[in-house]
This record gives sequence, structure tokens and C-alpha cells, in this order.
Amino acid sequence: MEAGGLVSIGPDIYQREQRLVPRAAMAWQAMREAASTAGVELQMVSAYRSVEYQEGILRRKLEKGQAIEEILRVSAAPGYSEHHTGRAIDITTPGYPVLEEEFEGSEAFSWLTESAGGFGFRLSFPRGNPYGVAYEPWHWAWQD
Repeated sequence: MEAGGLVSIGPDIYQREQRLVPRAAMAWQAMREAASTAGVELQMVSAYRSVEYQEGILRRKLEKGQAIEEILRVSAAPGYSEHHTGRAIDITTPGYPVLEEEFEGSEAFSWLTESAGGFGFRLSFPRGNPYGVAYEPWHWAWQD
């Protein structure tokens, strides 16, 4: 189910406007400010995605010749992504490749691991998660 009542959280690293549900947006802004105060820069890669946008991601990967089984290990099927809820965010920090496991070696990931829970965010897909989804140290979701 797609989220409604989304609010802007500003542009992502690609200068695309991003949106979240209001309480997740407030939590993201507070978390980002707290990280900054601690000397850590958190950058937005993506937040809310529509089902249609998710379909486009899968379509582009299929057109590049990727097998659907491999795609679904790293990208949710349309209608099943946490991004549809307006509560999920993908994060990066300067000096690290975007949406890559190397992010786990960053000061930002260490800070998130220690501090994100205090803002209501949790790592959605840790290593060995029960969903069988690839490890995503950059993907965090806000919980009510």
C-alpha cells in the first residue's frame, strides 16, 4: 500500500525532491541534525517510491539482462517495497559508493548503528535477515 500525506524532506544527492510521511520526515531531520552535531554527514539517496517507480527499477534491470531472481534479492517487487510506505530511507555519506556494502565501513554507519534507534529508525535488512533480502547497510525504516 502506498503512503499518503507525504511531506518534502528536500532533495537527495541527485537533486530529486524526496518525501516521507510527516513523523518520519521529522525524525529524519532530527537524526540528520544530531549526526551533523556529532561530525557525521548523512545524505539522502532515496525515500518514498511509488509502485510505478519501483516497476521502472525492475524493468531497467531486466532490460540490462539481469535475471528476475537476482533482481528480487536486492530490489523489492512493486507493491512490496518499504519505500512505498513513506517511512524508508536509503542513506549514504561522502566518500562512499552509493547503495553498496562498503557503506558499513563508514563513520556514518557506525553512528547510525548506535544512534538511529533513538530516532525510531532501524536497519531493515541486516546480514542473514529472515526475508532472504541482500544485506543493505544503507536502508533504514522509521517505526511508529
